[in-house]
This record gives sequence, structure tokens and C-alpha cells, in this order.
Amino acid sequence: MNQTTIFWPVLAHVLLIYIVYIVMGRRRYFAVKSGEAKVGQYKVRSTEPASTVTVANNLINQFELPVLFYVLCLTLHMTNGVNYITLALMWIFVASRYFHAWFHLTSNKLLVRNRSFVLGAVVLALGWIWLALHLLAIV
Repeated sequence: MNQTTIFWPVLAHVLLIYIVYIVMGRRRYFAVKSGEAKVGQYKVRSTEPASTVTVANNLINQFELPVLFYVLCLTLHMTNGVNYITLALMWIFVASRYFHAWFHLTSNKLLVRNRSFVLGAVVLALGWIWLALHLLAIV
């Protein structure tokens, strides 16, 4: 299998981050325009208006658990550990991040968000377990 295919899920997650940045920019713009927030609030990020706080929190989420995803993808690539199983796991992880972001930025249903987060965390853990087995030459 071509080892560079592992970077397609990475690019898909990077796209998600840019989408969240665009959503945040739009919501912040409309918060200022409507008078809900003042431009100065964003100088030091001391407060986030109610209409943008979930987007800001979601953006933070995209740099927490996904750090392990990026390291795993790079490590799989460097060790020739990319195969159909690891690629599928990484795509499932990215899909879980899209679902998590969608529900965080729309209805903000905590139960659904939590389930998508847990799914992504479990899938990522399976990827790390597979990497360990690969390094031990078991798989």
C-alpha cells in the first residue's frame, strides 16, 4: 500500500479546522455587528460572547485529541505501518471529529458530542495499539 495515503485523513482534518475558523470568524463578525460584542474583547480573549463561545471551544478541541492523531499518522508513515486497517481507523477518527464539530456548532447536543468524541478516542487508541504491535513485528 502507498504509505502517503495516510495523509488524506490528515488533510481532511486540516480542512475541518479551517471550516471551524471560518465559522468562528463569521460568528464573531456578526456578534460585533449586532452589538453583542466589542472588537476589543478579542484583543486578549478574556471573554467570548455567547454566540461564539461554542465555536471557540470547538476550535480548542481540534488541537487536543487530534495531536495524537497527527503523531500517529506521521509515525505510521515513517515505519511503513500504513495499511487498509490503519487507514480505515484514521478515516473513522476524522469522521468522528466532523460529527463532533457539527453537533458542537449546531445543536450542541452533549450526548451526541460525547459519543462522537468517545468513538474517536477509542479508534485512535486502536490505532496506537496497532502501531505498537507493528513495531513489535506481531502484525
